[in-house]
Amino acid sequence: MQENLSIKGYLDLDYGEVSRFLVEKLRDYIKESGKKGGVVGVSGGVDSAVTAALLTRATANFHFLIMPSRSTPSTDIEDALLLTEMLNGKGKTTTIWIDDLVDRFSKLTEVDDRLIQGNIKARTRMILLYAVAQKLDYLVVGTGDKSELLLGYFTKYGDGGVDVLPIGDLFKTQVRKLGEYLNLPANIVKKPSSPALWEGQKAEDELGVRYEVADPILYLIEKGRTEREISAELGVDLGLVAKIKEMIRKSEHKRMPPTIFKLPV
Repeated sequence: MQENLSIKGYLDLDYGEVSRFLVEKLRDYIKESGKKGGVVGVSGGVDSAVTAALLTRATANFHFLIMPSRSTPSTDIEDALLLTEMLNGKGKTTTIWIDDLVDRFSKLTEVDDRLIQGNIKARTRMILLYAVAQKLDYLVVGTGDKSELLLGYFTKYGDGGVDVLPIGDLFKTQVRKLGEYLNLPANIVKKPSSPALWEGQKAEDELGVRYEVADPILYLIEKGRTEREISAELGVDLGLVAKIKEMIRKSEHKRMPPTIFKLPV
């Protein structure tokens, strides 16, 4: 990719200021909602690590849920436990293995498709997060980043079913930079992203593009540049830019509330 001054600064945020802003906004949102705190699912990945770190700075009332399945790499579980300990989550962390629930749902619906079962996993985690949140009178704090949201790389009413998305305006590459600023473990910050809904799943393999390439394209799409302008400016294939724009278009329904058909009266 060619370097261009017009996008060079998109990663060069003041991450100290970003952190302070997000912590303050999250603290205010919890207070304004009338809730006592927040619960977050911790997976061992960078998005949930950064979100958990922000939550602990916003409120002393937090709870972590680690919800592995048989497809979860053991290193992810270890990293999730390490992170919760690092964030003083002793006594505020619950680990729930979800396989029995997922298997039951799959059997009842006679589903053996890998993608559908993966979405069942994500939605099972959402159910558990909301159960704990309701018990504690907390909000469910989501972990989605801007790259995933724009590309539609999340499960509708699964990891997309949350009350607030603190890092939802940060691209994946920016989230990693914020993780570095927050002094989170390097192996978590640099770990390749994966929902781990099945063994060997990697986000960038499914998307067909690395986040380091996708994020500048997404950034310039948001700035209103044409496909040809983006291709020329970044030195990337025009077809890739078109593909990413189409992913944004096709996933629009995942970012919107349910459509209501207004009566003509």
